[in-house]
Amino acid sequence: MVHHFLFGKGGSFNILCGCRKGFNYQQKFSLVNIKLKWVKDKDLDAVVEREKDLRAVCNLVSIISSSPNHCLPIYCLSRHRGQLGLPCILKLSTFLRKFPNIFSESHVLDSGGTRVPCFGLTPETLNLHLEELQVLQLNQMDLLDRLCKLLMLVKERMLPLQTIDQLKWDMGLPYNYYDSLIKHYPQLFSLVVLPDNRVGLKLLFWHDGLAVSQLQKNAALQQENKNDCLPFPVRFTRGFGLKKKCMDWLKEWQSLPYTSPYVDASHLDSRTDVSEKRIVGVFHELFHLTIQKKTERKNVSNLRKPLSLPQKFTKVFERHPGIFYISMKCDTQTIILREAYERQKLLQKHPLVDVRERFADMMTKGFLDRSRGLYKRGTTELQDIKVCYLDQLEQ
Repeated sequence: MVHHFLFGKGGSFNILCGCRKGFNYQQKFSLVNIKLKWVKDKDLDAVVEREKDLRAVCNLVSIISSSPNHCLPIYCLSRHRGQLGLPCILKLSTFLRKFPNIFSESHVLDSGGTRVPCFGLTPETLNLHLEELQVLQLNQMDLLDRLCKLLMLVKERMLPLQTIDQLKWDMGLPYNYYDSLIKHYPQLFSLVVLPDNRVGLKLLFWHDGLAVSQLQKNAALQQENKNDCLPFPVRFTRGFGLKKKCMDWLKEWQSLPYTSPYVDASHLDSRTDVSEKRIVGVFHELFHLTIQKKTERKNVSNLRKPLSLPQKFTKVFERHPGIFYISMKCDTQTIILREAYERQKLLQKHPLVDVRERFADMMTKGFLDRSRGLYKRGTTELQDIKVCYLDQLEQ
C-alpha cells in the first residue's frame, strides 16, 4: 500500500504521549492522546458545495415521477418535506421554482376554486430520470451487495429502516428501495418489529464471500499482507505539516494489527489504539459502501450500538485527518474518505454518480438562466411526452 504524505507550511499536529521510545507498547495497551488542528481542504469542500440541494432535487424528481400524471400539487409534495433536508424557512414552492429546467409549474383549482400550484417534470428531466432507472436496474446486484454488507457490519445483521433511510442516498439505493429492491428478495431480507416498535430490516443469511473489507481486497491485489497489520492509505491537506515524532507515532499506529469490520471484536479493549484502528476500519469500510465515499456525520452518529462501538466513537474523524476529512460546508459536517479523491475528482466513479452530476449541471444552468430572466412561470408541454415515457418505463 502506497502512503501519500503531502507536506507544507502551516497547520499543526500535536502529540501528547511522552518520548518516542515505547510508542508501540502504549498504542497496544492505551489510547495515545493526540490533538490535531483541522486544516481546510478547498478541493474536498468544493465536492460538498457542488452537491448542495442535489439530494432534495433528485428525491423530488423520484416522487413526482411515481405519480400517475407525473405532476403533483404542492400540498402533496409538502408531505415529503421531512425527507428532503431543506431549511424550514424555505417554502417548497420557492425551492422548486429555482430550477425551471427541471420542474415545470402549472395550476389546478381545488374544491374551493383556489388556484393551487402543481409541479411536474420537464422533458429533459424525464429523460435523465429514465436513464437513472436504467442505471439502477443494471447495477441492482451491486446495490444489493452494498446493502447486505451494511447489515453484515452490525449486530444481528439488522438495522431500523429509519437508519437505512438516512444512508440510502449515499449508498445509491433507490428512493423507494423497499418496494423496488427489497421486496424482490424475500429469501435475503425480512422485516422485524424492534423493541422500540420501529420496523427493522434483517439479513437472513451470512455471506462469507461478502465479508471481505475493501482494505483487505486492496492488500490482496497488491500482495501486501504484512501479517494482517494492514495500513490505511493516508494523505494530508497541503499545509498540514507533520513533525518527525508525529510521523513516528503514525507509522507505528499503522503497524498495529488490523481487525476486519466483519469479525467480532468484543475482545478488544476500547481504551487502546488497537481498538481505535478497528473503529477506523469499520468507517473505512462503511464509506466504501457509499458510491461517493462520503456521508454526513449525523448519518452515522446513531450507529454506535449497532456497530458495537464505544462512546464518542466519531472522534476518530478528528484524530485521523489523513484518512478522513471533515467538511463544514452546506451547514452540516460531511465526512469524506480522502483516498477516494484526487483533488475534486472521484477516482472510482459509480455509474449512478454520472447521472447525479448531470442533474447537478442542470440545476446550475436552470438557476443561472432563471436569474437572467430566461424563464417565465407557466405551463409546459408535458402531456406530449407522457405516453412515450410511460411506454419506455414498461419496456
